[in-house]
Amino acid sequence: MMTVTLDRPWLVADLQRPRRILSFAPHRPGFVTARHVLWREVRNADLTTGFDVSDWFVRELAQQGHAEAVGMLTSRDIGRFVQAEARVEGYEAACLATVGLGNAEAVGSRLPMPPGQGDYGTINILVVITPGLTEAAQIEALSIAAQARTAAIMDCGLRLPDRRYATGTGTDCIAIAADPGGTDFAGLHTAVGEAIGQAVRGAVAQGAAEWLVENAPVSNRLG
Repeated sequence: MMTVTLDRPWLVADLQRPRRILSFAPHRPGFVTARHVLWREVRNADLTTGFDVSDWFVRELAQQGHAEAVGMLTSRDIGRFVQAEARVEGYEAACLATVGLGNAEAVGSRLPMPPGQGDYGTINILVVITPGLTEAAQIEALSIAAQARTAAIMDCGLRLPDRRYATGTGTDCIAIAADPGGTDFAGLHTAVGEAIGQAVRGAVAQGAAEWLVENAPVSNRLG
């Protein structure tokens, strides 16, 4: 359903044909039609106070010939991307994710993060689903992906300085790609919802486990 190419500082997902994508990505959010979803790796020091990230990102994507792509940003090493797939009763979900937990958070509260001192690892998730969905089902699919992300992060057991368990990061992003189609529902009681949950939970769990191993001093300080 997609081909993934690593060309630092870019990670490019080619969806094989234009698809309807729903996301809250920094570049081209909402419902859009696109064939490509791109990750751009940045360093924390690049995102200085007052820097116009949006304008810079637009120009960066245009220089790559991907002005019409959906674009996401992360300071996670994009070479550590993970993929997982699931098939349930004729539905297929393929997940591509990068998982960084440097700015981990727990839903419902905020840890203090002084300007310029954050570590924006970010969890960026792309899910490609077949066969096609209605717009309402695609919105529901995004909620299932978010649940799967949160479940995987809670399973990894990362404690924050205030002793709560992390549920995600402050800069997560999710994109759901699907063709327009007749599937009306994508909730937890559906086969497509099960496939989405399996793929996302598996990919994020793997990415979180790898991050914790690589960043043991940081995770120990958080916990």
